[in-house]
Amino acid sequence: MNYIYNISSHPKKEEIEKRLEIIKFFDEFGPKATEKAFSKKRSTIYLWKQKISKGGGKLSALAPGDKAPKIRSKRKLTDQTVCFIKDYRLAHPGADQVTIKPALDVFCLQSNLPCVCEATIGNVIRELKERGDLPDYYIKTTLDGKTGKLRFHRTSRSKKKKLRLGKYIPQDPGDLVQIDAITFFLMGTKRYIITAIDIKTRFAFAYSYKTLSSASARDFIQKLEIVAPFEIKAAQTDNGSEFAKHFDAYLEQRKITHYWNYPKSPKSNCYVENFNGLIQRQYVGWHLGELIEPDEFNKGLIKYLLWYNGEKPHRSICKLPPLLYYVNNFIGSQKSNMLVDAAISSQHRSKRVKSNIGAEQSVCLIR
Repeated sequence: MNYIYNISSHPKKEEIEKRLEIIKFFDEFGPKATEKAFSKKRSTIYLWKQKISKGGGKLSALAPGDKAPKIRSKRKLTDQTVCFIKDYRLAHPGADQVTIKPALDVFCLQSNLPCVCEATIGNVIRELKERGDLPDYYIKTTLDGKTGKLRFHRTSRSKKKKLRLGKYIPQDPGDLVQIDAITFFLMGTKRYIITAIDIKTRFAFAYSYKTLSSASARDFIQKLEIVAPFEIKAAQTDNGSEFAKHFDAYLEQRKITHYWNYPKSPKSNCYVENFNGLIQRQYVGWHLGELIEPDEFNKGLIKYLLWYNGEKPHRSICKLPPLLYYVNNFIGSQKSNMLVDAAISSQHRSKRVKSNIGAEQSVCLIR
């Protein structure tokens, strides 16, 4: 039979080619070998050939048909059941299918209606939300500073789809910077250090704050952009609230891709987690008393970071400091010593650049 090979753009091309190979194997080696090799009987092969013949030799006739059942089971739902679920959910906001099921069973028995399973109740709740018949809200409480009274706000909960890292592998400096935060309890108060490290060059930065908010995280990324010798193209964080709102909006404004870790998966941020342990052992643990005043603590922290990026050898990057590794591999070996010497000497003549957020906060340029 002369086949018409016109399946280059067919959505089921792979399955068609597989069936064609089985037919050719059948013609060459017979039915017994085909059944042993592919578990396909002679009647199946003849049926495929018949389809090709009726299709005028077109291989597209070998495409498998729709396997969906022709007769689908229908839900045993009545308008009374749906109304009960809606009314119960409005009377008890947030009640799920497990909570509604016992009450619904009693109602169905009293009304002589068929009972439904928990999955069906969940599907009804979802459909009611999609139609707008069932509000999906939560109550947020705030304290009015003038009157001292509590205010209740009902706001819609909208979930933003978070971008995950997947199999993405950074190739150049700035392609992926991991960011995290460390919390410390000192004398009944909390202090926070936000840290970041570039995957490719191991260039690291850290800064301490009194509060851990999305505004603090935004201030941190702004400082990081100033001190980093390369452009930041993507940032990876955990799912903490400090990396939402202002921080996420700033990344979107700067066109920096924001990757979120999978829930309960700190190993996804392994580079910055390792840096967190290192900086606590080498510096923070020896200066905990200074952390009460972040402005004073940051002065010494910057000096440590200058040593970390400009002098400290790193085994993972050929026993070189991050700045020297960056220059040798991504700029040119002729300027490497100049840049490292400048980074070391900048400990004594570092220039402070005021933050865009707080006029009193400053950061040293590592350039």
